[in-house]
Amino acid sequence: MICILLVAGHGTHLEREIKNDSSGKYASLRGVPKALLPGVGGKKILDFWWEAVNTRQLFSEVYLVTNADKYKYYERWATANDFPVENIINDGTTTHDGRLGSMGDFDLVLRTKQIQDDVMLVAGDMLFQDHKFDVLQVVHYFRKKEGELGIYYEMEATESSTTRGIVEVCPTTNRITHFHEKPTEGATKSRLASVVFSCFQRVTLSTVPEYLSRHTSVTERNFGNYMQWLVNETDHPVYGMKLPTGFQLIGQVNLADYEKWLTYFSDKKTNLKTLQPFTAKAYARVGLIGNPSDGFDGKTISLSINNFWAEVTIVESRDLVLVPHPLNDPTEFGSLGDLHVISRKEGYFGGLRLLQATCKKFYQYCSEQGIALPKRNFTLKYDTNIPRQVGLAGSSAIVTAALRCLMYFYDITDMDMKIQLQPQFILDVEVDELFICAGLQDRVIQVYEGLVFMDFSAEIVAGNGHGSYLPMDVSLLPPLWLAYIRNPSDSGKIHSNVRERWNNGDTEVVEAMQQFGRLATQAREALESKDQSRLKEIMDSNFDLRRKLYGDEVIGAENLKMIELAREHGSSAKFSGSGGAVIGYCPDQENLSNLKRAFQSQGFVYCDIVPNVPQVRPRKAPSPT
Repeated sequence: MICILLVAGHGTHLEREIKNDSSGKYASLRGVPKALLPGVGGKKILDFWWEAVNTRQLFSEVYLVTNADKYKYYERWATANDFPVENIINDGTTTHDGRLGSMGDFDLVLRTKQIQDDVMLVAGDMLFQDHKFDVLQVVHYFRKKEGELGIYYEMEATESSTTRGIVEVCPTTNRITHFHEKPTEGATKSRLASVVFSCFQRVTLSTVPEYLSRHTSVTERNFGNYMQWLVNETDHPVYGMKLPTGFQLIGQVNLADYEKWLTYFSDKKTNLKTLQPFTAKAYARVGLIGNPSDGFDGKTISLSINNFWAEVTIVESRDLVLVPHPLNDPTEFGSLGDLHVISRKEGYFGGLRLLQATCKKFYQYCSEQGIALPKRNFTLKYDTNIPRQVGLAGSSAIVTAALRCLMYFYDITDMDMKIQLQPQFILDVEVDELFICAGLQDRVIQVYEGLVFMDFSAEIVAGNGHGSYLPMDVSLLPPLWLAYIRNPSDSGKIHSNVRERWNNGDTEVVEAMQQFGRLATQAREALESKDQSRLKEIMDSNFDLRRKLYGDEVIGAENLKMIELAREHGSSAKFSGSGGAVIGYCPDQENLSNLKRAFQSQGFVYCDIVPNVPQVRPRKAPSPT
């Protein structure tokens, strides 16, 4: 593969303002070409690009095309930076009016060097925010796709789309479906800005002279107009890849804007290098109604609770480090007997595997979605107080918090991974990587938080690619309680055959799952009408249906005991998840106090549920205006 760096633009506005600046601050920069102006940290802008592409592993040659007016500057730069001087191409122009245009310069290199190879084309005078991006990911993604590749980024809120090439990208294939070169206001809703950073297949290079033969005016011979033609008017597939970093072409700004963007990008780089630890939290959940039908095309209502949580902390570090939890991932024991007791009670699977699987799946997702991640390492650690093995979604809480950390660290937004699809990502981590049997309900509520009505009907999922998730007002809930087994264990658990029966179309199972869904709909109506007595009845019906379908052996003696205690004290009761914990609503306060004492005397843990209200997630700082 060949890399071509375009730096042949003639200085106009910015160069003129530097020349006329009377402060003396820029006296040493008079006449200096744009790509050799100071970038972040005082290094020349071109230095960063040369460092990024200077690898024989990827590029057999790197060429730089400039104009006759600035040739000597680049010749001097080349000798100081171990760039082969013979790879500098002089386009022979000395004025802006006599310029060839970026596509004319591209064509010049192709002709004079007789290039018959794939090409990466880059504007060498672009400031960019994160200098640790990995060009290897760009090349790998280009080779994976059968087409051309254009880099884009998500514009800051204060940037105007009328000054950029704007792309519309198919969310499933990442193909660029339309290219708008400096569109008028309102012409497109897209905020994805194309930059002069693309990869072209060898067979597509013939389109460059073809385009130039059709567009003789130099004002049309720029990269944006060529890409607009290639995407909109030819059959060549062009795919998009997002870099989670900002870009700014120096040739398009004045001196004040150059200073402003340089300061902004420098501050961002400083913030990245001295990144403060960021902590994300995900909360335990209780299934209010409808579970376990979420795994069987059903409907559920679920609630996230403040009582229990998992948190993950990320901070930039030299190496990538996953820190074991001292309690959940023990590596040292007091004795062999101590190891035996802990292993029998806790099992062999702590949270470290969840972090590792999330990181692996996150990288895979970004690679498949055409998102190039910067080469930045981190340390990831976790903590949790969610009781284990009682069906409160402790594993998915750790994965959810880890995903939020990675998205924050790499500046991946809900545009890159839509919030409706994040639960599926979390489920895939657990099912595909760790072979954990699970459904979507837990992951949906931990992503959305609060109180959510969920519809997993097959037709909805098939049509949308996800279920229908309707947030509800948490204040509609009556006071709820939670009780769980103090020392649960997998030992002796009887596993059901409901999944196998469902797959075989068993009528009893299919009808039961449909009934679970109807109960969820009825509970939603009861909540909205504040009919708490009706809600109490529905909660009991939910458990009775589950007991009938699964049987007492699968339900388990301790779970049945908690249900019986609750009903003896006038409270509703049902599983909060897969077993080990139950929730209920007791309308009589005296009965509730007695129930609490009864649970505690029987060795169960009791707590009043504290609903979790959805939180506003942190976002990146705004760009300069």
